[in-house]
Amino acid sequence: MHESREEHSATESTAPAEHKARAPVSICCGVITCSDTRTPETDTSGQLIQRLLHDQGHRVAAYHLVKDEPFHVRQLLEHLGADATIQAVILNGGTGISRRDTTFEAVDALLEKRLDGFGELFRFLSFQEIGSAAILSRATAGLYCGKIIFSVPGSRGAVRLAMERLILPELPHIVGELSK
Repeated sequence: MHESREEHSATESTAPAEHKARAPVSICCGVITCSDTRTPETDTSGQLIQRLLHDQGHRVAAYHLVKDEPFHVRQLLEHLGADATIQAVILNGGTGISRRDTTFEAVDALLEKRLDGFGELFRFLSFQEIGSAAILSRATAGLYCGKIIFSVPGSRGAVRLAMERLILPELPHIVGELSK
């Protein structure tokens, strides 16, 4: 017997809520800041990511500050990818278009599945805040070694936007889906 349109719509609308209800409460994360100029003391965006994760009950098991060199970024992602305790990695910095912005290339080369909607939504939300300059962002997300990887711009405003509007609301749901 086939579902009616109303039954199908009701099933579709409850599915995300059911998935989120079954999602893990606390996620073990790695945070990477890609920058040629920041130090642990001046890395306010990396600090913000960690604070927002902690405020939501998640755990930061690894924090790294790395030069925006593709080899070093890939090496660090491979290391965190091999760590069975890490469920998610959030990178910030190096997503622009200057010659030194190479985080996107390093991350993109490793992703096994891309979540194109993340970058699309990030740029849409950024456009609402900063206008057409949003096209300069190469924020991305995807799966690597069974983990969710997010790569966002390094500005505090961009980090706050990505974390509060996209990453934190969906992080447990995404990790729950990856454990199926």
